[in-house]
Amino acid sequence: MKVYERLASAFAGEGVSHIFGMMGDGNMYWMDALDKLTDVKVLEVRHEGVGLGMADGWARQTHTPGVCTATCGPGVTQLATAFVTAARAESPLVAFVGEFPGTDQDYIQRFDQSRFAAACEAGFVRITSPDYADEAVRKAFYLAKLESRPIMLSAPMDVQQMKFEDEEPYKPSSTLLPARRIARADPDMLAKAAEIIANSKKPVIVVGRGAMWSGAGDAVVKLGKRIGALTATTLRAKNWLADNEYHAGISGLYATKTAIQLFEEADCVIAVGASMNRYTTEHGYLYPNARYIHLDAKAHVMMGSGRAADCYLQTDAKAGIEDLEALLAKRSFRSTGYRTGEVLERLSNQFEDRTQFEIEPGTIDPREVCRVIDETVPGSIGLLTGSGASAGFSTVTFQRPRPFLHAAQFFGCIGQMLPAAMGMCVATGNKPTLLVDGDASTMMHISDFDTAVRYKMPLLAVVLNDQALGSEYHKMRAHKMKAELSTIPTPNIGEIAKAMGGRGRLATTVEEVRAAAAEWVANPGPMIIDARISRNAITIAHRRVLYGKDE
Repeated sequence: MKVYERLASAFAGEGVSHIFGMMGDGNMYWMDALDKLTDVKVLEVRHEGVGLGMADGWARQTHTPGVCTATCGPGVTQLATAFVTAARAESPLVAFVGEFPGTDQDYIQRFDQSRFAAACEAGFVRITSPDYADEAVRKAFYLAKLESRPIMLSAPMDVQQMKFEDEEPYKPSSTLLPARRIARADPDMLAKAAEIIANSKKPVIVVGRGAMWSGAGDAVVKLGKRIGALTATTLRAKNWLADNEYHAGISGLYATKTAIQLFEEADCVIAVGASMNRYTTEHGYLYPNARYIHLDAKAHVMMGSGRAADCYLQTDAKAGIEDLEALLAKRSFRSTGYRTGEVLERLSNQFEDRTQFEIEPGTIDPREVCRVIDETVPGSIGLLTGSGASAGFSTVTFQRPRPFLHAAQFFGCIGQMLPAAMGMCVATGNKPTLLVDGDASTMMHISDFDTAVRYKMPLLAVVLNDQALGSEYHKMRAHKMKAELSTIPTPNIGEIAKAMGGRGRLATTVEEVRAAAAEWVANPGPMIIDARISRNAITIAHRRVLYGKDE
């Protein structure tokens, strides 16, 4: 057995079912060996970064390591942006990459991949000898799970061709990880948290991805009723628990005006599985007079602006909230808090954006595009939203609870959500998936729409197309600069989709958007709707930051 064959069987031994990537000299023997393993499916992409982006999407959806592959040197350097995005998203991920032969220092694709991985905020493991092959794979998966970040597993081409002698069964990384125990909060800190809540009159519970992953929803709802709390989410948990009363939406720049006004009155914030970074607290402006109780599985999390919580509980989110609610129940504590008819009335119409803009002929108000898509695409279908100016419309307008909603903006870059959407689609067993993104972002990896077509992914990509770099366009206008420098004419993206074997539509009216979306709902498959939107419409976020307006 060659080392590359053992490496392939080791990945199978880790329970890997799907691998995303592109073939080259540095990984083709390994990929050929994987092809002989019937339980592992390799999905070929058109760009190495897309393969890593798909693995990132897989990891975000399943919370298990996504796996991608690339060849050595230039194949590795193509992974840069996707690597950093996955690292910032705390996605467990293993990237199997080739490495130039150590015996040939003049090899044209030589590259210091360890330094590159470090610069991309990824871990690094090198397979230095046949004897280290099993341990290297095991270590890569172990670190990906333990540290919840991407790990580069670098395999020199000459080592891959060496003979592997050991015939012992591969021992997966799961043998290194202890059985998961539910972490409980320190009783003294739990009592302190209960005391803070008992002395508060207007508490807000802010839930993040950690609360979702732990299944803390019912516990949060129960605690909220007991203490009279508003519930809010981070951007990452948008629309979670939104079908419950007294749900105030996102906490942060994307909060509604009503929610911001209510948050300013809060005297206690209970953060559950949420980092409470500067975006979630809007640099501390949202809760100026509140004391913070922070529940998280990590030993400690600093909040935005270097602030620490008044009471920090290291705990599983669900267990921590259940214990806190039980302690308050034991004390017979109950409070009305925010839960009044007046507050409910204020929340009932909070998401309506009544600001009028002059919409140019042949274009659509982007808010209308989002509303129609949200109405037409069933709530059983998950949603991904991109970054850039388009995110300001989709983040605020989409309000329908869905099985999952993944936002971009982990690294502030565009172009990463089409790959992530494809990875999530595969992770869900090829269930219909909805992506709403901008034109510049979509065009960045449009070649890999072919990947969605080849693997028959039921993916609908709705492009909010203003034929510009939207954020820059509005910033330049606000600063009296030449905004036309940020405009970029785009081809009919729907026609590009059709040329690749999928379906596509160009929409310049709301009715055309509705009809195209209904067509996809009736028969899901790879499809792009190129919705031409007005540049005159400005997101609430840009109105606030650039013009100091909240209407």
